[in-house]
Amino acid sequence: MTGVTRELVRLPTHPGLQGLVAGVVGFREQSDTPLERRQPAGTLLPLVLSFGDPFEVVEVAAGQGEGTYGSFLSGFMPGPASTRSGRSHACVQVYLTPLGVTRLLGLPGREVAASVVAVDDLVPELGTSFSGQLAEAGTWRQRFDLVQSALLTRAGDPPDPLVSWLWDRITGSGGRARIRDLVAETGWSHRYVTTSFQRTVGLTPKAAAGVVRFERAAADLGRLPVAEVAARHGYADQSHLTRDTVRYAGEPPAALAASRRPTAHTALGTTPAGSRVS
Repeated sequence: MTGVTRELVRLPTHPGLQGLVAGVVGFREQSDTPLERRQPAGTLLPLVLSFGDPFEVVEVAAGQGEGTYGSFLSGFMPGPASTRSGRSHACVQVYLTPLGVTRLLGLPGREVAASVVAVDDLVPELGTSFSGQLAEAGTWRQRFDLVQSALLTRAGDPPDPLVSWLWDRITGSGGRARIRDLVAETGWSHRYVTTSFQRTVGLTPKAAAGVVRFERAAADLGRLPVAEVAARHGYADQSHLTRDTVRYAGEPPAALAASRRPTAHTALGTTPAGSRVS
């Protein structure tokens, strides 16, 4: 039987990062063999700052970026990604919101959407040399302080108010709001709104709403009958939900529920729930 040991710690988000970072998690894993996971699409985008063995992205179902990484960012994905961790994996994961990517990393979300990108190529100061600082830190608290201090110094100007408003309306409706009705409320053309939103968030409003709705529905899978989940989240029927689950998670609802992966705070197989800080 394969031996696996894990350490998971969490720190509340610094007030200065509210709305940009949904959580920060420290994760260390030792295993006799590499471990593989499939991560469904979701609205939290993991910035993985590693200081252990490289991490392999085996497949990006609806994008690009397969390869081996130290530290990396997974952009807003419209589909699942499969990963494989080394025998000794250690990292600090920052769960960025789509708006947080633009403000904290200083680049449009569309440049990294549907992609996994090495941090050295995006933000060199958080790359290889920063990984060394994380490895040398004596405690998780020190690592969290390093990460959050680095992010706070990078916080740029707020995004376009139009984009923030539209994102809030999409998430507030659980992905069920009619995009054309929201566009009409803005008074701008559909092309202008879509282009502005996609530049910052990474996906079009319609595509982003699809991920939001799936994420909310996935959180109910295993707690409620599939037909009830479909009705509660505005799917036409159970078959519609099943098709979307396969599209966004790479497996049907029953398998996704059994795997215990569908939470709003899951990234690359690691969840910040039920942890401690040392």
